[in-house]
Amino acid sequence: MTQISETLTVTQTPQSVPSDKWGKQTPVDSPVRIALVDDDVDFRDAASFALTDLGFDVVPFADGASLFNFFDEGHMADIVVLDWRLPQGAGIDLLPKLRRRGIQLPVVFLTGIATAQHESVALERGALDFVDKDRGIDILARRIRLILEAGRRLPDQPPEQQITCGPLTLRPKVSRAFWNEVDVQLTVTEFRIVQLLVSSVGEFVSYRAIYDCVHSAGFFAGCGEDGFRTNVRSSMKRIRNKFKVCDADFSEIENFSAFGYRWRGSRKGAL
Repeated sequence: MTQISETLTVTQTPQSVPSDKWGKQTPVDSPVRIALVDDDVDFRDAASFALTDLGFDVVPFADGASLFNFFDEGHMADIVVLDWRLPQGAGIDLLPKLRRRGIQLPVVFLTGIATAQHESVALERGALDFVDKDRGIDILARRIRLILEAGRRLPDQPPEQQITCGPLTLRPKVSRAFWNEVDVQLTVTEFRIVQLLVSSVGEFVSYRAIYDCVHSAGFFAGCGEDGFRTNVRSSMKRIRNKFKVCDADFSEIENFSAFGYRWRGSRKGAL
């Protein structure tokens, strides 16, 4: 049976970035600077004007690339406000990219996707707040002031736990999976399934257990008492296909049709 190893790594701030750059406090007599990322130009302009009227200094961006260029050029902000939906990928995926670049600013999501599931994922990823756009800019402004006045800047991040199993590397904190160092581009749900299989490497995990790791225990979906099996098979097919994009010979996920699936482990052994 292939062994799983857990390692701790520390993300280093790039050498070109001063160590105190992202933690520098705004002078007392300067307005709070907000980096606002939203691809809806009408909403972005309206929100920027409203926040400026409330005493903030707003720097608007249409996408994550523009935001990163802003920081790469040496500019600063006090807080980042992200929309969930952006032209190139979800706003939630920008959060770990900010951290990898050493940008340890507080992040607030301002989005029209106001579901409990989205809010839970945002907070798990490290956002400090999640605000429904329908609540209005006044509420957003109050939330931002509460965060900054409470001194809730992110502390130095603890070492990140990584799980490795052969060519597979899992990063649970940001729900990312890498195969031979290539991001498999799993969704959060797909990542949970892979993590469950790897936690029992070499042993079959039942359809029911796989389904329960995505939904609550006892939740039923599909046709008939065992309809959830169809949902699991569909999820596993999507996961396999994503791994095969990285490696056409990928075959680590095996199926026992009467029971469930297993991660068989790499023949190369654990890293």
